[in-house]
Amino acid sequence: MDTEAEAAANNASQSATATQTDDLAAELAAAKALADERYGELQYARAEIDNVRKRAERAALDRLNHGRRALLAKFLPILDNLQRALAFDDSQALRGGLQATLRGFEGVLAGEQIVAIETVGKPFDPHLAEAIATRETSDVDDDVVVEEAQRGYRIGEDVLRPAMVIVAKRIEGEPPAAQTE
Repeated sequence: MDTEAEAAANNASQSATATQTDDLAAELAAAKALADERYGELQYARAEIDNVRKRAERAALDRLNHGRRALLAKFLPILDNLQRALAFDDSQALRGGLQATLRGFEGVLAGEQIVAIETVGKPFDPHLAEAIATRETSDVDDDVVVEEAQRGYRIGEDVLRPAMVIVAKRIEGEPPAAQTE
């Protein structure tokens, strides 16, 4: 009897083991299917991110090129004025043409919110200008800009190009200009 009971217990054990194995195989298959599905979603998301990045780069490049073309197109009438001015033999007409060209350039710069930095007669500011020389003088105080060698420009609050200036240096023994009587 023991053998029959052992056989029955053994069959039940094998049946339970087979059921567990089948359950585990089914769980494994379901987990693999879910992992494959998630991997596919990940691949799709990566591709979508890459496409969005490429579209954004193209859009930024298009905006940059459009702005560049628009700005350069503003310079063409100025170039035309220069060509017309050079066609004149009369020096007065040439001067007038060059003045018109200068006004055209200033207009384009003003349209782009670019303004000249005023430095002459003001204290030297290293944030706005580069001192390229000093000039001894008794007319103005030390570190006051007396001449502009090259004009500086701002775009908004940012310096586009610093001015290149000559700064006053007092002559030894001379009283400052503000203290003269």
